[in-house]
Amino acid sequence: MMKLFIVVNVDWFFLSHRKNIALRAQEVGYDVTIVTKDTGQKQNIEALGLKMIDLPMNRSGQNIIEELYTCWFLYRLYCRERPDLVHHVGLKTILWGTLAAKLSKVYGVVNAVSGLGIFFSEENRSLVSEFLPKVLRFSHQRKNIATIFQNKEDKGLFLKNGIVKEEQTFMIKGSGVDLNQYCYTPESSDGKVKILLTARMIVEKGVFVLTEAALKLKEQYVDKVEFLLCGGLDDNPKAIKEEELKAVCDGEYIQWLGYRTDVLELLKSCNIVAFPSFYKEGLPKSLIEAAAVGRPIVTTNSIGCKEAVVDGYNGFLIPVKDSDALAEKLKILFEDDCLRQTMGCNSRILAEKNFSIENVIQKHLEIYNQLSKT
Repeated sequence: MMKLFIVVNVDWFFLSHRKNIALRAQEVGYDVTIVTKDTGQKQNIEALGLKMIDLPMNRSGQNIIEELYTCWFLYRLYCRERPDLVHHVGLKTILWGTLAAKLSKVYGVVNAVSGLGIFFSEENRSLVSEFLPKVLRFSHQRKNIATIFQNKEDKGLFLKNGIVKEEQTFMIKGSGVDLNQYCYTPESSDGKVKILLTARMIVEKGVFVLTEAALKLKEQYVDKVEFLLCGGLDDNPKAIKEEELKAVCDGEYIQWLGYRTDVLELLKSCNIVAFPSFYKEGLPKSLIEAAAVGRPIVTTNSIGCKEAVVDGYNGFLIPVKDSDALAEKLKILFEDDCLRQTMGCNSRILAEKNFSIENVIQKHLEIYNQLSKT
C-alpha cells in the first residue's frame, strides 16, 4: 500500500480545505497520514479514520530558529516513516517540506500553492522572505515533483524565479466545493439586504475597506441593509485586534459575528458577498462557496479573487483598497433586486463549471498516480 502524507500548516485548514481529498485517497487504497499543527481538532481528524501527526509549526511566524526546527522535524519524520508520496499544502509547508523531502529522498512530492500570503509581500523584508526563493529553487530541482497552482499569477511568479519548470505545473481552481451541500438557494426577499464577508480578521482581507464603504452608505441605507463580518481573530502579523473590530462595529448596521461554524446558513441568508481583499490569495474558498450558493460577489481585481468573478456577469471587480468603488458597486446591487438574482444565478453556473469538489478530487488522484512508484 502506498504511504501518502498530507502536510498542512494547521488542523482546521485541513478539515475545511483538504479533508475530501484525503478521504478519497484512502478509499482508493492509499495509506494516508495527516501531518498538521494540532489546535484541538486531532480527535475530529482521527474520527474520520485518518492518522494524524502533530506538526511543530508557527504558520505566520518568521523566527528562523523555529523555522529550521520545523524543517528538521519533517526531515526526521520522512527518514523514519519513509512515505512514498508527500503532499505539502501552503507556502510554508512547501518551503520546509520540499527541502526535507529532497534530503530524505522521498520518492514523490506534490506541492499545492494556496496563495503566497505575507512571504511574497512587498512590505515583507524578513530573513525568511529574503532567502525563500533560493531554498525553493534548490528543493524543487528534483524528479517526480508536481506543483499545483490556483491562479496564473502565482504560477508565473514561480516560473519567473526559476523554482519550477512548466512541465511540473498543474492548474486546479481552488479547493472545490460540494455542489450538493452548497446548493443554489434563491435570496430571501424579507427584511434588510445583508452583505456578508467571511474571512480571518486580517487587515489585508479588506475588512476595514468594507467598513469604510459601509459608513459612506450609512446615511442612505442604515435602515435597509446590514453588514456582517464573519471570522475569528488570527495570529497573522496583520491581524486585527478585538478592540479595533468593536470600534468599527455598532452591532446593528455593522456586525462582527466572530468565528462561526454555520457559514453555509449565513451564505443562504445573505444577499451579497463582499470580499475586498488585497492579500495574496490563491483562490478564496469563501468566494467559491458564495458562487455555489448563488450570490453576487463584489471583490478586488487582484490575485486569486478575480478568478471567482466575471466582472458584470456574476458580480463586480473593484480596485484594491478602494472603498469608494466598493460603495458604488454595493449601491447598484442594493437598488436592483433583479440584477442581484441574475448575478446570483450566474455565480452558480460558474461554480458548476469550475469549482466542483469531484473534479478537484479527481485531478489530485491523477497527479498522485502519476508520481507514485510503478
